[in-house]
Amino acid sequence: MAEPTPRRNEPRLRPAPLLFEPAEAASDPEHFFDLESIEDPRELLSRATELTQAFRAAADRAVEFQAVAAAQLADPRRFDRLTPADIAERAEWTEDYAKKMVEFGRDLMRGEGDGRTSADPL
Repeated sequence: MAEPTPRRNEPRLRPAPLLFEPAEAASDPEHFFDLESIEDPRELLSRATELTQAFRAAADRAVEFQAVAAAQLADPRRFDRLTPADIAERAEWTEDYAKKMVEFGRDLMRGEGDGRTSADPL
């Protein structure tokens, strides 16, 4: 399970780096971050676990950025603000989820987190 996102005053854990995948390697469906070439199961488990944690951390951060963007787009002070329905359509969310993401983004911008992980704005 992914670690909760630390609050602003706590340092973030740095996940394993995601290595660049050359276009030729990425086009090969059997190739995935060179995991297929690792023969030692201990090493394979270790590297696969590092990648899993890195992807989870990246997904958590991406959700935080989505929430902040949604909150900014819904800001009533903007002349071009969007409704939750407009945001939901752009992000391919339900309107209810868009409303929750707007609120989550507002919490993040205020520096609040209420103990929620970034991937769980509900």
